[in-house]
Amino acid sequence: MESRNKTQISEFLLLGLSEEPALQPLIFGLFLFMYLITVIGNLLIILAISSDPHLHTPMYFFLSNLSFVDICFTSTTIPKMLWNIQTQSKVITYEGCIVQVYFYLLFAALDDFLLTVMAYNQYVAICHPLHYTVIMNPQLCGLLVLVSWIVSALFPLLQSLMVLRLHLHHMEPGNNTQIPEFLLLGFSEGPELRPLIFGLFLSMYLITVFGNLLIILAVSSDPHLYTPMYFFLSNLSFVDICLTSTIIPKMLQSTQTQRKVITYEGCIVQVYFYLFFAGLDDLLLTVMAYDRYVAICHPLHYTVIMSPWFCGLLVLLSWVLSSMHSLLQSLMILRLSFCSDLEIHHFFCETTWLIQLACSDPFLNNMVMSFGSVILGGGPLAGILYSYSKIVSSICGISSAQGQCKAFSTCASHLSVVSLFYCSALGVYLSFTATHSSHTSAIVSVMYTVVTPMLNPFIYSLRNKDINRALKRFFGMETFRKGPFTLS
Repeated sequence: MESRNKTQISEFLLLGLSEEPALQPLIFGLFLFMYLITVIGNLLIILAISSDPHLHTPMYFFLSNLSFVDICFTSTTIPKMLWNIQTQSKVITYEGCIVQVYFYLLFAALDDFLLTVMAYNQYVAICHPLHYTVIMNPQLCGLLVLVSWIVSALFPLLQSLMVLRLHLHHMEPGNNTQIPEFLLLGFSEGPELRPLIFGLFLSMYLITVFGNLLIILAVSSDPHLYTPMYFFLSNLSFVDICLTSTIIPKMLQSTQTQRKVITYEGCIVQVYFYLFFAGLDDLLLTVMAYDRYVAICHPLHYTVIMSPWFCGLLVLLSWVLSSMHSLLQSLMILRLSFCSDLEIHHFFCETTWLIQLACSDPFLNNMVMSFGSVILGGGPLAGILYSYSKIVSSICGISSAQGQCKAFSTCASHLSVVSLFYCSALGVYLSFTATHSSHTSAIVSVMYTVVTPMLNPFIYSLRNKDINRALKRFFGMETFRKGPFTLS
């Protein structure tokens, strides 16, 4: 019986509001009616704001976000409740319960944060009306919504992990009294190479963080850079910092302390955030490709199409899709059981290695992972290829060589980053499937987890006059050169 309890996934019973059969049709009709009113009413608000340029203001931008969150909040609980009443089945699986807990807490907290942001917006509008447009610029509005999503995503993740911990302790029969711990073996067992590896990765990590922070500071401090392209670039820089921070600090700690253990919960958290920020990186590169497509192929309609509201919506959708994908993959890892071999021949908790270590059947995990790779990998790549096919076609239609060079220069940096990202990701896939060498796979993984985020600031700033000018202005160098020491 113990063995069976250990391997069986728990199911819960949602008893609902009433056990009386006579009341079930009334409850079903009432909640279905309220749910439809909620969805249709909030959808109408979103459509009204998106279709009317006069409503592209901070207040209505926050209101449209609130309406979207309200739809998601009710959709987390009510459809499952209606399904249970209709089918007379009150069962919810363990995974389904964890998902519901996560999204319920996410959207509830997000509702709270957005109401706070809207209160701040009204405060600025009433108490500082002359400075309202300066303070509540599109950049700040997008940042406030983004921070709300990030904080709201962290809180339910912590709560969900605490629920998971209860489940794991409940499953500890007999002599298996410990929650599994994994060993991250890293690159080398040789002690003489540890200082070199530590110094190399610490240097790359610091360059990545400071380089991308400079991009964010340059964009946020210069009103001339409050454009869609630089808005997406600042988001990409933030995501690159988060992606490397998910992996490198733990690796540096393990190298320095010579303790390679990572807890089960810590491994799940690392899997979630690694997949989240890697997927977000991919989606943001796709959004930036679309931005370049509109700028080159539809220049006269660029400001209308790429409005602040639409740019914020694209970033928001990227965050939501990436969050859902990483949550699904993490939950699929939770259903696996692990044996005594818990050595990961990598420098972070990589999904493929965790599936290989599992004792239980990994077929469903492999299917979901392949499906996620096609959707979140192939979909964005197809969008990028389509955008650049149209861009190349438009550039070839320009009569002057100077005009062609100018048009191509606006997307050269992005094209370099896309090539670097996808070539390194493809290298990881090929190195793993072709050679099955853990050492080769780990080395190639460094390319898109560390090297690509480190090179992005250099690629976007070396030949970018706007970024260079903003950085000089930020550090006061431009003022100095035009100051009293200038002869002219």
